[in-house]
Amino acid sequence: MTIVLTNDDGIDAPGIRVLSEAVESPTIWVAPRDHLSGCGHQVTTHIPIHVDRRSEGRYAIAGTPADCIRIALSHLCPEVKWVISGINAGGNMGVDVYISGTVAAVREAAIRGLPAIAISQYRQGGKPVDWERAGRLTRGILQDLLQKPCSRGSFWNVNLPHLEPEEPDPDWVFCRPSTDPLPAVYRIDGEYYQYVGDYGKRDRVAGTDVDVCFGGQIAVSQISL
Repeated sequence: MTIVLTNDDGIDAPGIRVLSEAVESPTIWVAPRDHLSGCGHQVTTHIPIHVDRRSEGRYAIAGTPADCIRIALSHLCPEVKWVISGINAGGNMGVDVYISGTVAAVREAAIRGLPAIAISQYRQGGKPVDWERAGRLTRGILQDLLQKPCSRGSFWNVNLPHLEPEEPDPDWVFCRPSTDPLPAVYRIDGEYYQYVGDYGKRDRVAGTDVDVCFGGQIAVSQISL
């Protein structure tokens, strides 16, 4: 079973390398050349997209995560069975899925009828990511999710919690995505509005992915188109 890996942090980001090490199947990397966090489901239609074949099975795309999956499934590797995006350096839970390029990649796969998984690592207060631990947790999750049925037109969204080194490994919890808005707080300086919302202070209704992840467990949600 061949799997396409992508992200929105760029092909040189540590998360995709760790993800590749966690996947126990052949992989093809089709990832953005540049860092495009927060680009959502943007696609490129008005200019040519450069595809740089860096090595066997590794392609750097001068486009968005959704572009990567469009090109991968239509030209580079149409025989693939799964798409996995991540590991993103930052959470993508609740309404983040509409902003996230990480999630847009797997949404594009679901639109095209393929099962897909987005994996993100919540960073509490912007603290550094323990990539070794994130990879180990991801390996266990993938062993489970790659065996589960994923109904056509849906995808899995996984958020790893922030954990201190002394904390035990978490369980994963199947939960519903939050629908509460992100904090819309801006600092005004003349004609300029600077976003200063605190991600960690967003609403966390019990039983939602935000509450599960902020509570120290791995949040797993199945999201339909």
